[in-house]
Amino acid sequence: MLLWFVIAYWIVSVGIGLYAATRVHNTRDFAIAGRGLPFYMVTATVFATWFGSETVLGIPATFLKDGLHGVVADPFGASMCLILVGLFFAAPLYRMNLLTIGDFYRNKFGRKVEVLTTLAIVISYLGWVGAQITALGLVFNVVSGGEISKLAGMWIGSGTILIYTLFGGMWAVAITDFLQMIIIVIGMLFIGHEISGQVGGVGVVVHHAIEAGKFDFWPKADLKEIIGFAAAWMTMMFGSIPQQDVFQRVQSSKTEKIAIWGAVLGGSLYFVFAFVPMFLAYSATLIDPAMVNRLIGTDPQMILPTLVMQHAPLFAQVMFFGALLSAIKSCASATLLAPSVTFSENILKPMAGHRLSDRQLLHLMRVVTVLFTIMVTLYAMNSSASIFKMVENAYQITLVVAFVPLTAGLFWKRSTAQGAQVAIFCGLSVWLAILLAGPDDPFIPAQFAGLIASIAGMLAGSLLPNVVAGPLPQEPEHARLHHHAASHTGHVAELHHPHQKT
Repeated sequence: MLLWFVIAYWIVSVGIGLYAATRVHNTRDFAIAGRGLPFYMVTATVFATWFGSETVLGIPATFLKDGLHGVVADPFGASMCLILVGLFFAAPLYRMNLLTIGDFYRNKFGRKVEVLTTLAIVISYLGWVGAQITALGLVFNVVSGGEISKLAGMWIGSGTILIYTLFGGMWAVAITDFLQMIIIVIGMLFIGHEISGQVGGVGVVVHHAIEAGKFDFWPKADLKEIIGFAAAWMTMMFGSIPQQDVFQRVQSSKTEKIAIWGAVLGGSLYFVFAFVPMFLAYSATLIDPAMVNRLIGTDPQMILPTLVMQHAPLFAQVMFFGALLSAIKSCASATLLAPSVTFSENILKPMAGHRLSDRQLLHLMRVVTVLFTIMVTLYAMNSSASIFKMVENAYQITLVVAFVPLTAGLFWKRSTAQGAQVAIFCGLSVWLAILLAGPDDPFIPAQFAGLIASIAGMLAGSLLPNVVAGPLPQEPEHARLHHHAASHTGHVAELHHPHQKT
């Protein structure tokens, strides 16, 4: 019966996504929903995109082993990323009226920086999307009682999510995210109430966790531990900012004010609700300690699903797996769309020059979405990393390559194309050197050293005489015409707010 519920829910979600496809008429609709999303929908898509498999399965498993200290990257760093985007990055980026985050790097620093940062952003999505595909395989395996293998579940899950993402684009992502946010919130609260009743209330669980040292958050007074703690926090907090999915939510908003506060509220809601799965997983140590001891060293991601399957009634199981599937699907659809759009717009389209119409670019984006889905599914099938680690590691490359050029380009008037190129070279070189040739447990983590090197590169490259980069190229005329035409095609709402466009 649980499996049939999952199948029915899956079919309804695909149907809703395909209905959203009727709103897609050009690349602007496909990539940023025609800049027409209201506040409640922006908030929902920010929350639902980040409330993924790592939140329900990865974070609780890490919390059981390492306590709050182990989850500093997510949800602490991840939620702060969204809040920082809303407070500092949303307004200036929204005013630029761009299609992708790569467009910012091209307009500010030129074609070389656009290509390098876009490639880094696309690569970073392998880990994040791979984590969602891995979780889908796990869910199908659990709810089918082992009849569907994890590998088959990965292909089924990725294939069905691809269907509505392929046709509906950002409109499909936004509409399904709104519905899935409702299911996530109701499902998590219901199962939390059900489980807390079995252990004597929330206070009993919290008190037990405090006694076990699980609420120890700050690092010890040791320099190496402090640096490692800061590196883990900054990887998600800063490395997630220069991401196409975050940028899409800003640009999809109907107004600048919605872009700002939708990100802030979505990030705040994410932080609050991320603690519900941690509470559920720790409750398992009181309800079934033997099961926890058996799985903690082999497959801790299975602790929470096993608890629900063995100790919750059928309706609670339906609510939990409905929330889990909603979390995975909302995250996976957004993270399939984001890299496909930016790779098509910033890597492939310039190669075609004047020969690519808007309709052809839309077709290209859909083809790339299919290819990326296949690639990340194969990556997930062959990855041995945990869901939490796959997500945490995904943002190291954007931290060392894309974060400093974005921040300096927005807030430092003296930043130059040469500075951005040197920042990318220094950050990437130092990160790779420590990662590939350094010790297994370096005193300074690779991504932290790469970030410092990137900052130094930006300062030196921008302040020293120009010897690396030539004059900053202007945006090609065909590109300006493309953006101008697209921004006026079928988007009457924007015409009422001309002051928002520059």
